[in-house]
Amino acid sequence: MDSSKKNVQLKFNAHAAKYDSQRRQLIPCFDDFYSIALSLCQSEKESPKILDIGAGTGLFTSFFAERYPQGQFTLIDISEKMLDVARERFSNQSNMTYVVADYTKHSFTDKYDMVISSLSIHHLTDDEKCLLYQKIYSLLEQGGLFVNADQVLGKTPYLETMYMEDWKYKVEHSGLSMEDIKSAYERQKLDKMSTLDDQTDWLKQAGFSDVDCVYKYYNFVVLFARKV
Repeated sequence: MDSSKKNVQLKFNAHAAKYDSQRRQLIPCFDDFYSIALSLCQSEKESPKILDIGAGTGLFTSFFAERYPQGQFTLIDISEKMLDVARERFSNQSNMTYVVADYTKHSFTDKYDMVISSLSIHHLTDDEKCLLYQKIYSLLEQGGLFVNADQVLGKTPYLETMYMEDWKYKVEHSGLSMEDIKSAYERQKLDKMSTLDDQTDWLKQAGFSDVDCVYKYYNFVVLFARKV
């Protein structure tokens, strides 16, 4: 494991216990961000197979598990401590599979009806994102969907500064303690965000159709793509 991913693993292992309780303060658009991502994932199957990459505590998966209680879910994350929280969250559900691994390197053996991700892929380099989108395409069944609720880099330095200043203002007036705010800023140093345009281009290059940014709030976006 390279040093940057090791840093991600260590930071999120350390933060696992507090992660969920701070989501609303750290994501100003929390309700729209997650509800729109969920609404995009329509399946005619009663028991779709859904892969959550960078699943963390299982927060994103939990919304899909409510919609598809008979679904078969695979949660993969580099942080074992984060997945421990997910195991506790879904302790009474037998339709969850957990994989502690680097999803950019892991050899998947199944195909999925949906691949979902939330606030994880922005930790990858541009090249890693591009290769991951190709990998996700190969993991999907025909007609399968990919939805990524994530953060993107502003198209220009001016826009990026505006996005960050807005986010910091809202975080610092959210009620979080100064210790928690400083911890969030430390984790932010792990980010390797790419522009929205680059990411939609990489999705198209990977073979996806119907690629779109369905929702955008400053640097928070929900991306949609379909394999046909």
